[in-house]
Amino acid sequence: MRALQLTSPGVWQFITLPEPPPPGPGEALVAIRAVGICGTDYSGFRGTMPFFSYPRIIGHELGVEILATGPGVTGLLPGDRCSVEPYLNCAACPPCLAGRSNCCETLAVLGVHTDGGLRERMILPAAKLHRSATLAFDQLALVETLGIGCHAVNRAALTAADTVLVIGAGPIGLTVVEFARLAGARVTVLETNPLRVDFIRRHYPDVALLDDPAPRPLASAVFDATGRADSMARSLSFASFGARVIFAGITPEPVPLDDPLLHRRELTLLATRNSLPADFTRIISLIESGRLDTRPWITHRAPLDAVPDSFPRWLDPASAVVKAVVEL
Repeated sequence: MRALQLTSPGVWQFITLPEPPPPGPGEALVAIRAVGICGTDYSGFRGTMPFFSYPRIIGHELGVEILATGPGVTGLLPGDRCSVEPYLNCAACPPCLAGRSNCCETLAVLGVHTDGGLRERMILPAAKLHRSATLAFDQLALVETLGIGCHAVNRAALTAADTVLVIGAGPIGLTVVEFARLAGARVTVLETNPLRVDFIRRHYPDVALLDDPAPRPLASAVFDATGRADSMARSLSFASFGARVIFAGITPEPVPLDDPLLHRRELTLLATRNSLPADFTRIISLIESGRLDTRPWITHRAPLDAVPDSFPRWLDPASAVVKAVVEL
């Protein structure tokens, strides 16, 4: 069975893996059909992802087909199409017992802490598979990405009374935009890349664009989705008095905070990590009903063999990648 592995930053190698064994109790054997590429994967390629180790088979945004199920698995059958919840949690630590499996104390994320989906087949816990009777594999692969924005907006407890500023209109920023709009909030995006600005103009005509990045209190909820320490530090300046600031991106660098500003405006600073099982269920339902449309997001596609050559091009801002999908 073929797989594609990052042996070190920037270095790919095709490897041969043994065929997976028959699925055990509570497990399913799946064929990987589509893999979304996200900022975590690009950071792993660059060597800047703080939770990453090498060698690693990347890929955690997965659309899969069930090939076989093990004893005790109900509600899933061979041939079913599923999105994968890639967060392998222990189910026994205090966060897990409190229903916060997304921040399990020993969490292992497929494609980050443990090998992921750039391979033909793998065994997964059946409980991590979220079925859809109607969605295509590439739509299912994007559910995990949408979960990041869904959980971030839930963390902020947005209402229709909120004014929202999203800093950075990459894929994570776009997921925040989607769920902030669903919450009924008024949304503004701060983005300097002209290609991303054009994407917002074409696909989100109700979203305001900020062309003056001078810091000033603007929003009751500020989401920084850049993953850059300088931007994350500056994001507090855009928060109005009593507002929430949510770090939707991650950086390996320390983020300096303006403590007098934080205290004077009595800001609430929130981190957000991954998403929860209920988010997957909600997102699949939203896509099935047409309330979420991910089709404009998929701007680039490639087969597995083309990934080593395609990755450097996808990293180039001039390529205008919003979301690349690897098709197996």
